[in-house]
Amino acid sequence: MPSKGRATRRWARRLAAAVGLAALCALPTTMAGATPSQDGRTSAHAPLYVSDYGGNRVVALPTGGGDQTPVPFEGLVRPTGMVGDASGRLYVSDTGNNRVVVRAAYGGGQSTVPTDGLSRPLGLALDRAGNLYVADSFNDRVVKVSVASGTQTTVPTTGLLHPWGLALDAAGNLYVSDFVNDRVVKVAGDGSGQSTIPTLGLSQPTGLALSATGDLYIADSGNNRVVRIAAGGGQTTVPTTGLSDPLGLALDGCGGLYIADGFNNRVVRVQETGGGQTTLPTTGLNTPTGLAFPPMGTRP
Repeated sequence: MPSKGRATRRWARRLAAAVGLAALCALPTTMAGATPSQDGRTSAHAPLYVSDYGGNRVVALPTGGGDQTPVPFEGLVRPTGMVGDASGRLYVSDTGNNRVVVRAAYGGGQSTVPTDGLSRPLGLALDRAGNLYVADSFNDRVVKVSVASGTQTTVPTTGLLHPWGLALDAAGNLYVSDFVNDRVVKVAGDGSGQSTIPTLGLSQPTGLALSATGDLYIADSGNNRVVRIAAGGGQTTVPTTGLSDPLGLALDGCGGLYIADGFNNRVVRVQETGGGQTTLPTTGLNTPTGLAFPPMGTRP
């Protein structure tokens, strides 16, 4: 009987979590300014940040409807990767300037993240300890920068050629899209080394996104598609229409997958499971490259 009781409690917790997530995803867009939880999930009605590579800017798209707005960064040249932290800061790879910049929350100022020797930085990721990971593409490496101390170290990897996209899972494992080598590698968070994710036919992988259940989404840019690697193994192609050089990816935590469709100068949304493709209303995008939602708990 004790095992039955434990199973019942686990079922109840899972049901409560599912109900809570369903309620969150059902919130109207007018609730986007409410203070959500701090668990790292995003909301389907949070603004989606888009790095407009050819426009040298970052814009915010209200995914629930409305006009895009510029995010007031200064001096960007060819911005690419982005990531937000739990304090509301937004980090952007200012690729053309070989730096990473950060804008403080709620209208605060812009500053440059202390780094050493970056060359064409692309993808960004943040871990729970506040360390920033940067795909230092032309140096064929990934660097880790402590936001607190500014200390920079190189993540131990082997054979990377122009790393692009980055993603971190809950266990601290780092995923890297190895653009020239047509693969995605996993660097174990426990220090046990690097492995290659089993995939079929990748060509120039770029953006990465991890779902809450551990599914890995890869922008397979050379094949004009997005593929999904299930947490338990196995590859499928996400049903999409007309992609041309997909670059950045983002998940809203409520079943929506967003794709920066680079050469079509648009952002599309599909269901994680496929279908329901729509194009987000945008104005004047020129090779959108990076996508990011703010973590929950960061909006005023």
